[in-house]
Amino acid sequence: MIARPSPVLPVAGLLLATLAACSREPATPAYASSSPTATTAAAAPDAATNATMQEAAPVISEGSPRIVDSPGGVHIQYRVYGRGEPLVVLIHGWSCDSNYWAAQVADLKTRYTVVTVDLAGHGGSGANRSDWSMPAFAADVAAVVEALKDHPQVVLVGHSMGGPVAVEAARRIGPRVVGVIGVDTLKNVGLPSPSAADTDRRLLAFEQDFIGSTRALVQSTMFTPKSDPVLMRRIVDDMSQAPPAVAIPAIRALNAWDGVAALKSLQVPVVVINSDLGGVTDEARIRAFAPNFRVITVAGLGHFLMMEDPARVDPILDEQIRLLSR
Repeated sequence: MIARPSPVLPVAGLLLATLAACSREPATPAYASSSPTATTAAAAPDAATNATMQEAAPVISEGSPRIVDSPGGVHIQYRVYGRGEPLVVLIHGWSCDSNYWAAQVADLKTRYTVVTVDLAGHGGSGANRSDWSMPAFAADVAAVVEALKDHPQVVLVGHSMGGPVAVEAARRIGPRVVGVIGVDTLKNVGLPSPSAADTDRRLLAFEQDFIGSTRALVQSTMFTPKSDPVLMRRIVDDMSQAPPAVAIPAIRALNAWDGVAALKSLQVPVVVINSDLGGVTDEARIRAFAPNFRVITVAGLGHFLMMEDPARVDPILDEQIRLLSR
């Protein structure tokens, strides 16, 4: 029997919700020519050649990794697919990376410009900072959106921890954002938050045995009895290999995040596409302080619903993007 996530600790309902086909991307090696003969044989370019080289814009193939600096000098890796409006930014969750959205990119890029982001400390992005709060992750997203300033409309899509990150990014980016879409996220906003002491107590097991504790949590709370065991195994294996120095502080920061204040301050619509795992999201409770909040429930799927059943989830996601961009 699958254990249900505790409403007291939103770790299971928000944070650990982004796993699936995550891959830890190795750094790309730099190659240098070791042939002095080739160097001396090449003639120095003339002035006309230099001018041509300076004027030529670099050609970046679709989906190639790009880098932008987040505040503090952390390099953030992102990829761009397709063309069209709005700009749709896909944000992964805790201990995952941009590959979690692989099942959505092919369809969405036929109508929109799609961006996948590796948050700091995840995937191919840098980890040279100590702030793993939701606003800090939001600054990573904002840096990517700023680098793509030719797009007047932006829709932010966040799964699990990516939901709070998307909300904070929308607050930071401003009028270009026309809406936020969450995927199995924001379920516990407005419920009592655990105390710092309670969070520390619960995280003690992760500090002592991160791999084992993460495997147990993900396997017991993120899937249904009908979930694909192969997908489950891939997700469990991947999340348990996340760096604890990033993952554990991010859990603390997520539990400390004031979602009520964040949603209250946000003027654009927020739509969540949530599974009924652990119970249906209480839309009325959240709309009491965030009138622009809406819930779409997809029954019978686990926490990684966009990976478990893309054929069912993708049309819902596409429809909400179209509605927001109008």
